Amino acid sequence: MPATSALRRTFAVMAALPLLTLAACGYGSQAKDDDTAKAVAGAEKVDGLDSVRIGYFGNLTHGTALVGNREGFFQKELGGTEARYAVFNAGPSQIEALNSGSLDIGFIGPSPAVNGYAKSDGKNLRIVGGSASGGVKLVVNPDKVKSLKDVKGKRIATPQLGNTQDVAFLNWVAEQGWKVDAQSGKGDVTVVRSDNKVTPDAFRSGSVDGAWVPEPTASKLVAEGGEVLLDEAALWPDGKFVITNIVVRQEFLKEHPEAVEAVLRASAETNKWINAHPDEAKAAANEQLETDSGKALPADVLDPAWKSIRFTDDPLAATLGTQAGHAVEAGLLEQPDLTGIYDLTLLNKVLKAAGEPAVDDAGLGVE
Repeated sequence: MPATSALRRTFAVMAALPLLTLAACGYGSQAKDDDTAKAVAGAEKVDGLDSVRIGYFGNLTHGTALVGNREGFFQKELGGTEARYAVFNAGPSQIEALNSGSLDIGFIGPSPAVNGYAKSDGKNLRIVGGSASGGVKLVVNPDKVKSLKDVKGKRIATPQLGNTQDVAFLNWVAEQGWKVDAQSGKGDVTVVRSDNKVTPDAFRSGSVDGAWVPEPTASKLVAEGGEVLLDEAALWPDGKFVITNIVVRQEFLKEHPEAVEAVLRASAETNKWINAHPDEAKAAANEQLETDSGKALPADVLDPAWKSIRFTDDPLAATLGTQAGHAVEAGLLEQPDLTGIYDLTLLNKVLKAAGEPAVDDAGLGVE
């Protein structure tokens, strides 16, 4: 089938479903603006820009952005150009902000990145860097589910039809030899699409027996008496799979490469600091969460959640392709043409300058 026909069918599927949105990281569709960051007085502006607008989610899987904001890494690299932040609650709203030009760079998950790229016929965004891996678990009620085989016949929550975790769970179910209708969620396992903010209540009430969810929702369920039955990292080579990427508006990348490079340099420096100072970084991320949302995470949720996330500059491109393939196999997505979704030129420049090895685009880079 020609790529254009495949993409048209992809758009039709995506128009009918909230497919490949990152409900995993979202609790709504509004953005919260944080204009507290100030440019360094007297410093030179990067690319002559007054500001660079950076978006992220108030979630631990966006820890690079949380810590980079809190500790001033982005502002340091941008110098006289102000780092302005917008905190989003859902993937679609961040994609809309990129599309409208009200956002320049965003931290976002693999599903909305694929969605945004496909819907724009490859003309809107590029993935220019990695941020985080992991942080997704199957948590169950230990009184009802004592082993993986016991998942059959149970009610398991995922964040949203066709989102990253929903597709991962459907793929795992298929690998067990069980049958589930992807659209309705009915079959050998009942898949309950439940917003992350209400899943802990559903788990507590017994209306679901478990959930395949990202952090910190997974650790919130554990705090409610749940047990981790499976960490999704165990299903991936070397335990690595993309959960958060850095995307940029293509027009902004073309017109302001120095600004994009500055943000990528700050991101790499932030990740290096996070990995060298995990306790301080965890505290910084929680402080920024409190600033953004008015509520910090308690230690019994924060500590295990933070440990399960790996912060990395590598976008783990091969795993994004695999995740899209799982959606195709589940019958939720016509295979999209993702060629050109990555442009890792500036990231590899930053990594080379820091003495780090280059990262790979898995054949999905710009031609």
